[in-house]
Amino acid sequence: MDERRSSPPAVGGSSLLVIFAVLCLTVFALLGLSSVQANGRLSDASAQAVSGYYTADCQAEAILSRLRAGELPEGVTVSDGLYTYQCPISDTQTLAVEVRLDGADWTVLRWQAVSVAAWESDDTLSVWDGTPIS
Repeated sequence: MDERRSSPPAVGGSSLLVIFAVLCLTVFALLGLSSVQANGRLSDASAQAVSGYYTADCQAEAILSRLRAGELPEGVTVSDGLYTYQCPISDTQTLAVEVRLDGADWTVLRWQAVSVAAWESDDTLSVWDGTPIS
């Protein structure tokens, strides 16, 4: 009887390589998906910010048009020929406008997006004073 010992096929190394490749591709696919979702949220927020600004800009232009027609719209304050008003952009920003009337000429002095959110300082930075730690 001639028994030949045959070794089993060597599939361990190639199987590990395939499993590693599949895991790498899965991780890259998940990273790509999360990146796409983050970019989508960012573009939605950007579109909302731009839309809010141009809505406030249209309101400010309408108020300026009414001022040029001789009306004094609600919310406009007057002080020595200086007309001041604000139009809301979002919960944290407004469009601040100042125009001056010189005779029949209107001069825009300020047309600026201004933050109206409360600012809070953070003074909690603890710095090592050089004393030995026990």
